[in-house]
Amino acid sequence: MPRLMHLSCLAVMIILTASGMVSTEDLAFVVFSIVYMYFLLRVAFPRNVPPKDSKVFDPRNKILPLYVTAGAIIGIYLPAAYIIHGVLVGDSRGTKAAAPHVFLLTSQVFMEGVAFSGRLSIPVRAFVPVFYNSRRIFTLVEWMRFEFSKADDDEPGKYRVYVGRVLALANMAFWCFNLFGFLLPVYLPRAFRMYYSESKVKD
Repeated sequence: MPRLMHLSCLAVMIILTASGMVSTEDLAFVVFSIVYMYFLLRVAFPRNVPPKDSKVFDPRNKILPLYVTAGAIIGIYLPAAYIIHGVLVGDSRGTKAAAPHVFLLTSQVFMEGVAFSGRLSIPVRAFVPVFYNSRRIFTLVEWMRFEFSKADDDEPGKYRVYVGRVLALANMAFWCFNLFGFLLPVYLPRAFRMYYSESKVKD
């Protein structure tokens, strides 16, 4: 199932890129993240333990899967449905405003699949969600700015104006909390603490 999810995200990335809704800057960001990820692995954080021993959170944790599922619904499925509906009704400006966030989030999920494959160290794995989440905050600001600049009676329908605003706000709230309330204060310290403690044990 995880492999299918990562391949599905790759397919979404390709479709959005082929449709012309993805900017050169966002494509360059993804390429840079790949290069920098392997730079960190070689220069700063080489892998020092087998992948089976490097779980940051207990696999039996029941809250984390629910949190991840909520993120997928809010961040990928609903915005993707909004984009598809926008294509069908001819709302090209609305779809283009939402597309960067969806592209970068699907890129993040795909890159997490690569990072968590066991070939990379824990800090490099942590780098992926932090790096992408930080970048997506800017795309969400632009999406919100676009949605709230539209008039309530804009074509192709008033309902899309409200749906777009709710989606943009929900994503801004969720991913700001994810970055500032979970990744930076909880996930990142645990990842570094585990990495350096395992390095000491190995030494």
